Amino acid sequence: MFKVTFSFEDGSVVEHFANAGDNLLELAREANVAIDAPCSGNASCGKCRVQLKKGELDSKKTLHISDEEYQEGWRLACTSKICADVTVLVPDIASAYKSRMKVADLSSKEEIAIFENSKRDVEMTGIELRNSLDVIELDMNEPSLDDTMPDNERLTRALKKYMNLKQVRIPYAVLRKLPDVLRENHFKVKCVVRTAPNDLFVYDIFGKDEEVVVGGLAVDIGTTTVSAVLLNMETGEILAKASSGNGQIRFGADVINRIIEQQKPGGKKKLQDAVIKETINPMIAQMCKSAGISASHIYRMSVGANTTMNHLFAGINADPVRMEPYIPAFFKTNSLFASDVGIAINKDAHIIIAPNIGSYVGGDITAGTLVSMIWNRPEFSLFIDLGTNGELVFGNSDFMMSCACSAGPAFEGGDISCGMRATDGAIEACTIDKETMEPTYKVVGESGTKPVGLCGSGIIDVISELFMCGIINPKGKFVREGERIRHDKYGMGSYVIAFEKDAGSVKDIEITEVDIDNFIRAKGAIFSAIRTMINSLDFDVSMIDDVYVAGGIGSGINMRNAVNIGMFPDIPLEKFHYIGNSSLTGSYLMLLSTEAEKKTYELAANMTYMELSTVPTYMDEFVGACFIPHTDTGMFPDVMNDLQNRK
Repeated sequence: MFKVTFSFEDGSVVEHFANAGDNLLELAREANVAIDAPCSGNASCGKCRVQLKKGELDSKKTLHISDEEYQEGWRLACTSKICADVTVLVPDIASAYKSRMKVADLSSKEEIAIFENSKRDVEMTGIELRNSLDVIELDMNEPSLDDTMPDNERLTRALKKYMNLKQVRIPYAVLRKLPDVLRENHFKVKCVVRTAPNDLFVYDIFGKDEEVVVGGLAVDIGTTTVSAVLLNMETGEILAKASSGNGQIRFGADVINRIIEQQKPGGKKKLQDAVIKETINPMIAQMCKSAGISASHIYRMSVGANTTMNHLFAGINADPVRMEPYIPAFFKTNSLFASDVGIAINKDAHIIIAPNIGSYVGGDITAGTLVSMIWNRPEFSLFIDLGTNGELVFGNSDFMMSCACSAGPAFEGGDISCGMRATDGAIEACTIDKETMEPTYKVVGESGTKPVGLCGSGIIDVISELFMCGIINPKGKFVREGERIRHDKYGMGSYVIAFEKDAGSVKDIEITEVDIDNFIRAKGAIFSAIRTMINSLDFDVSMIDDVYVAGGIGSGINMRNAVNIGMFPDIPLEKFHYIGNSSLTGSYLMLLSTEAEKKTYELAANMTYMELSTVPTYMDEFVGACFIPHTDTGMFPDVMNDLQNRK
């Protein structure tokens, strides 16, 4: 047995024991050490970099580690095997997804406005913002020798009389509290209940003078990021917010790698624990502390997630999702409760899951479609949710069609040599001077934070600027020379955005022709999906009245640049609208309003799902879109005019 010590930049360490030949990345997972591995250990992304400090590792050199870096001790965890006692440094950037993920700040006026506007829009359609949770005050007679009715019957009769219902259900958790709460408060109490047409369920009981907040939890479980809001179910007020990287990310950036991981012994529990115990439950604790309420006072939860995430969250085998004929265990279910999956809220809390539409179009899209309001407009609108998967809905109040394309991890910085998620140190916006080729960029974090890499929005900006400045051609190849443009011994070109002396990393931050090619394919997947779906209806992109962009990357996207590179159609920019994290907003509305929840189920049932892989023309569309902006430049007249004017 050998001792493996994982050390961190804050001085902390984690020790683990291993056998000779054990893989370092697998050991990190066993020890619950967060090391980013978007490719799930296939040595293709180069993100699982660690630095050898003491001892030895049996580690192959890869193209992701330069000769100089190898001499300095840098290794990929996924290609390293244990052969002796060893100490490795896990740099902040390797684990930043877990603790420093940047998402929209829900405390800002802009984000609060998104929720408030969504509530207003839904109400204007006639949907009532009311749910089935209530607080009922009861004043009962105290028992005596002449009135020997037991406590549970006394409470049941009082509730039946108050609500005029046939059945009252009192769970064990309430029954256990009942004798003490009743007598301490002289049988004057408040009950938190859920009412149905002929049924009432008692969630909790308090003294009549206690202040009771009926809490609700809305969660968006993304493949990369998990976001949540805690709200007052009676008023709709947002009490707290939290966000984190999805703890499952260390098992792969995409859903397929995670499904494969789930099939290994103990895999279902491992993946479920990663998203619940490591991610959601700590977020709940953080929010409850901030809001000053007990987690046991959260009586309902709603979830917006893709089909695979829903299965992994519920601990249900997701393998059929990826295997023909692609039939999941469920599209919709009402059978989940907090105690079933270990969510740290009231054990009897019901979990509402936004319904899935297909294997690769999930509840995050149905929840987002509710928020987009395209179902309530006669105009033709396009809803796009950008992430590891690109999901689209097109339609109006008469019909809606949906599809999904595998954009890959490029939007989250995967498959990009200097790519990273939107944590501290990520370049999120960039412009380049056409004459000098000098960049000006904005970095995530406090003022003075040095750049470490590029996140999705920064990659879009850099590639757009390189193209519009004539530094790269439509194939993504460098056609100009200068201090910031390099070519390696194989002739591959790259552009240096920040030299090592100006960066917060151990090397220059540069984007290579391989990176650009990977991103061109990702943006090509989005545009070709748009074209394929719209063409199948005999429509043209000019017929799109509005485009609603959602997702974690959406908040930072420069829409002009996204059009410049051919990711979005070349239509007037005023038609593009950012609607925030629509999955989270939709989950919030489903939680707050029983009618909104029913409407979401209705939208899912009435939405047509197109499987792009079965459309013969999709691959042709994809190949055509793998240029900047496209092989058919006639589709992008404004981009080409702007390009001509810059010359």
